[in-house]
Amino acid sequence: MLTDYHVHLRADDDRTPPERAAFTAENVDRYLMAAEQAGVNEIGCSEHVYRFKQALDLWRHPFWEEQARDDLDAYCEFVATTALRLGIEMDFVPGAEDRTANLVEERGFDYVVGSVHFVGDRAVDHEGFDIWEERGDPDAVWRRYFETLAEAARSGLFDILAHPDLVKIWGRARPNPGRDPRFFYEPAVQAIAESGIAVEVSTAGLRKPVGEMYPAPAFAAMCIDAGAAFALSSDAHAPADVGHAYERAVSEMRDWGIQEIATFEGRRRTLEPLG
Repeated sequence: MLTDYHVHLRADDDRTPPERAAFTAENVDRYLMAAEQAGVNEIGCSEHVYRFKQALDLWRHPFWEEQARDDLDAYCEFVATTALRLGIEMDFVPGAEDRTANLVEERGFDYVVGSVHFVGDRAVDHEGFDIWEERGDPDAVWRRYFETLAEAARSGLFDILAHPDLVKIWGRARPNPGRDPRFFYEPAVQAIAESGIAVEVSTAGLRKPVGEMYPAPAFAAMCIDAGAAFALSSDAHAPADVGHAYERAVSEMRDWGIQEIATFEGRRRTLEPLG
């Protein structure tokens, strides 16, 4: 079995109305064809929550206010008419756990992908709100990032923990911490073990400045030792990204000792042999 659950029908820089190009049967067919060509058995859509107007009930960050143009219910209704699994990439917003739970429970998602892009009001992966400009101490940034990731795992809101070491995205373009990265991973790994959340193996990092998958091998090894389950995704923002570098991903996952991946339907998880 091969899956690609972390897929976006809408490109990050797409400012057109969703029904014009993104949420259409023709666009879905492009993604389904790409999945078939890549040997992906099951594909799901997980748009960023901040693309939807309803997300402003959770957080009114300037970036979210700029992005929130689509309607979440219209998105859910559209995806339900397709062959895609229905998911969402839900940012973890500390202090908004109850509102996040209500937003999720009111819709029939197959899975919820939890992610940490912001630490406080600054982003680890967006140059416009770059955390490194304000808080340049890499040890402090990494510590706070993984502590927030641990909170996200323990919240019980999510089925999959997306690109779990996203903080490394810039590679050498940002300072690296002085301590062994495993020191920073530890709180998140403990929370992953306690919560049972699936950890996403994402090939998206291969397309980013860091040039390696998420999670790093040492992080993956710690998760495996902790008994974690794993999901597989590409974080595609275009059909050409679906199943990106999956041969490499599967090879590395097998080298790490991963034999099964998580599949989801109606927020119920099943483990299937890794294809």
